[in-house]
This record gives sequence, C-alpha cells and structure tokens, in this order.
Amino acid sequence: MQTMSLQSGSNGNCIYVEAGETRLLFDAGITGRQAELRLLARGRHIRECHALFLSHDHSDHTSCAGVFHRRFGIPLFMTKGVYRTRRDRIGPVRPPTWFSPGDCVTIGDVRVQTIPTLHDGVDGVCFLVEHDGRRLGIFTDLGAPFLALGEALSRCHGAFLESNYDPQMLETGRYTDDLKRRIRGGHGHLSNVESADLSRGYATATLGWLALAHLSEDNNTPALALETHQQRGPALLPTIVASRYGPSELLDV
Repeated sequence: MQTMSLQSGSNGNCIYVEAGETRLLFDAGITGRQAELRLLARGRHIRECHALFLSHDHSDHTSCAGVFHRRFGIPLFMTKGVYRTRRDRIGPVRPPTWFSPGDCVTIGDVRVQTIPTLHDGVDGVCFLVEHDGRRLGIFTDLGAPFLALGEALSRCHGAFLESNYDPQMLETGRYTDDLKRRIRGGHGHLSNVESADLSRGYATATLGWLALAHLSEDNNTPALALETHQQRGPALLPTIVASRYGPSELLDV
C-alpha cells in the first residue's frame, strides 16, 4: 500500500491511497485541477480512482466533491447526514454509496473501517484502511483523543494524525475567545501535545511513520509540531508534516 497527502489543513484536505489494484481518495477540499496535477506529478491518474470518501460535512473536506464526481467519474461514499448538509454545494451527482459512522466498507480487496469522532461536524469519522495485512490510519478532525482512536493507531503501519495547534499560540493568538474554546473544547481539534501524547501512548513497533496533519496556519508551525512530537512522542519514530500548500511524497505503508 502507498499513500500521499495532496493537501492538509483548513484551506483544503485530500489524501490518496493506492492498495493493490484499488485507488481511493479521502476528502475533496481542493480543486479538481489541483488534485489532478498533484497526482500526475507522482505518476498517478485521478480518473483511475475507484471511490471518494468524505469524512464529515465541513467545506475544507467537501467543497469539490461534486466536481471530483462529475469531472473524473469518481463514485462518492458518504453518510446521508453529510449529503443532506452539503447537497446544494455538492450539486447533481449519481446516488452516493451510503455508510453510517462505524461501518466497514469493502472496495475490491481493501477494507475501510470508519471510526466515529468527537469533532463538531456532521457524522464525523476518521478511517482505518486495510489491505494485505497492512493498515493505514487517516485520523484528522478528531475533537479530542478517545479510546477507539488509540486502539486504531496501535494497529497502524503508517498514519496521518492531526496535530492542529500549539496551545500557547492559540491562547495568545488573534482568534476570538469563542473560537478558541471551540478548537480546544473537546469537539474541535487535537493540539500538538495531545497528538504527541496519543502517539506515545498507543504507537507500537509496527508503526513505520507518522505524518502530522491538519496544522493550523495561525496557531501552529511545522517546526513546533515536530518539536513537540520529538519531545513527547515515541522515540525514533520517523515523523513528517503534511503540507497545507502541496503534496507529500508517496509513502509506503
């Protein structure tokens, strides 16, 4: 299995997964053109993707889902709640394949386990993708650490893990008090500290790498996120940052 982040952050999210003959996308918060070009730069073709999964209703994950479907013919997989909330933005599409949070979806020989999150979006889920005994975690927009998340991380061979904000930067930054409470209040995002402590508590020897994801532009920096994970996370775990502005390299799982 191989994977890459096409972009990760509040300005748009999209992750590509290649497992055997199956090609999957997770979220569509970037333009179709950006997704197409970023995949082509790594020798991949967006029209070969077999499914697009949506994690929840927020626009940085769904804004171009209809475009991906109509322009590239990618089937949509989402909950009915996400569709009802974003129907006008998604536009005309063939009937999606529905799942409920907690369902397991099989596409070819790939198993996608959806895991309900505490994030304040509609029907929020994160994903555990399994193929040929290898498991990839796509864990963002989590709200707060929770047991099922830790258990899923403990089974991963590679994982994208939210590390959204530095607590001090959020506290002293320009956000309103209401927005600060929303981000750190258990239904927003994971801080660098929460993310690092989660990985320290649950990562096992099978985890080959960790990609820090969904970093805030205003309340974090890649250097701070990496430093926190180096200080508090598992020793010697290869850790990178998924960019807000472009694609990662292809990562082996």
